[in-house]
Amino acid sequence: MESNCNHDCANCNADCAIRKDDPNAMSTIRKVIAVMSGKGGVGKSMVASALAVMTQRLGFQTAILDADITGPSIPKSFGITDKAVGTDVGILPNRSKTGIQLASINLMLEDDTQPVVWRGPIIAGAVRQFWTDVIWNNVDVMYIDLPPGTGDVPLTVLQSIPVDGIVIVTTPQSLVSMVVQKAIKMAGMLNVPILGLVENMAYFHCPDCGHEHEIFGKSSALELAQQHGIGNVCRLPINPKLAAAADEGLLELIDIPELNEFVSKLVEA
Repeated sequence: MESNCNHDCANCNADCAIRKDDPNAMSTIRKVIAVMSGKGGVGKSMVASALAVMTQRLGFQTAILDADITGPSIPKSFGITDKAVGTDVGILPNRSKTGIQLASINLMLEDDTQPVVWRGPIIAGAVRQFWTDVIWNNVDVMYIDLPPGTGDVPLTVLQSIPVDGIVIVTTPQSLVSMVVQKAIKMAGMLNVPILGLVENMAYFHCPDCGHEHEIFGKSSALELAQQHGIGNVCRLPINPKLAAAADEGLLELIDIPELNEFVSKLVEA
């Protein structure tokens, strides 16, 4: 890679080892946001799905590229069971009830519980094919749900797909915060801006006493954001209704008011 690389491969003649992949010739994608966390179990896929739902409600045509090949959960949250269909010119994305476009490996398997037992390079190649082979129709905002960690797939996505920015997902525990900072620093190494930070499971609002309880410990979201210069922060509560809606494929019916301002800033960034 050239030392003064601006990552605009479409207008560059340098013969670099790392170049951005072009999407399918019939695709139109205006903005790409990766949803990332250094650690699993923080609800990253749930947050990615919720961001897509709220973005679609703002009037933007939204899509989700499910890059978590070995642990795909996005289709279930939207109640999508129809298998992906291919044509001579590319793969057609599935659509949710409200029109969110979606590509996931689980929509290409005969059985939802069939494991994907592939090595890293093959998994990374499959993710790139979701970008190059799927016909994304007039997408305003695409969210890419990355697997946890800083391995093959996050590296492939951030190097080969023109990602405009990253949303970092964390939870209050200090252990999680420590590991998540690895993802933040990876983004810095690859010169990809961080557009926002979501602290999931930040607190529980008790319907009986009306108080907020920090079940997983004291929040570190604002401190973490300030430390790394992240201006857009959202703290999501533990919401049993949200989890139940995702289990039933009804995520698009749930209101998530805590995300309203966050998403508005995200799409305007």
